[in-house]
Amino acid sequence: MSREARWQALLELLVERGRLDVEGAAKELDVSAATIRRDFDQLAEQQMLVRTRGGALVHGVSYELPLRYKTARKVSEKERIAKAVAGLITPGEVVGLTGGTTTTEVARALTLRPDLADGAPALTVVTNALNIASELAVRPQFKIVVTGGVARPQSYELVGPLADGVLDQIALDIAVVGVGAFHVKHGASAHDEGEAGINRLLCEHAARVVVAADSTKLGERAFARICTTQQVDVLVTDTGLSPEAAAQFSDAGVEVLTV
Repeated sequence: MSREARWQALLELLVERGRLDVEGAAKELDVSAATIRRDFDQLAEQQMLVRTRGGALVHGVSYELPLRYKTARKVSEKERIAKAVAGLITPGEVVGLTGGTTTTEVARALTLRPDLADGAPALTVVTNALNIASELAVRPQFKIVVTGGVARPQSYELVGPLADGVLDQIALDIAVVGVGAFHVKHGASAHDEGEAGINRLLCEHAARVVVAADSTKLGERAFARICTTQQVDVLVTDTGLSPEAAAQFSDAGVEVLTV
């Protein structure tokens, strides 16, 4: 196992369990305890975790993995969600895409639609995510509009007042929003207030708002609110969402699609 893969696995376990001990992590990943100690020390230096005697803790109550470490989480669920979201988009529309692993998969799913492959730009995509813009910019079927702003290394998203200035002058047919959490009572939220602010503007300028989120993010809260539940038209998620939770979102006026 490469160091990158090992670090990703350790961070995944930390997010899931809250704490890890050296011996247990070494056994689980089938490496030496010395390797895990070295990994913990190096990750602590990057402020990715908190080092403790004999182990490690997640870094803070509002823990956010950088995008490069989140790409392997819920892969099949995100691909199904992305395909379903892409199917909600009509040729000729102006689409807002926030950053995140699920919305990145939505961008990739759009490139696979044959009805968007021919001729002049079939979609206008407005995004503050540098990775999404770079993937779509080489494809002539998409007109790409990138907001200004300062890049966050954790998510490759542009945030700040420069992005606000662009978004204040556009109108979107649909905004596809990746979230840190989505709760019936507390709405959609993100771990970073800058990202939440840009996502909020995308929602405010869109005729329709679609939240694309795997079921682990539902019923949870994150630090900064993006929008209220009432502002969301459609939630696309995986079948891990319980019927009871789906009914709560439906009762709040959100169309729920599980895939």
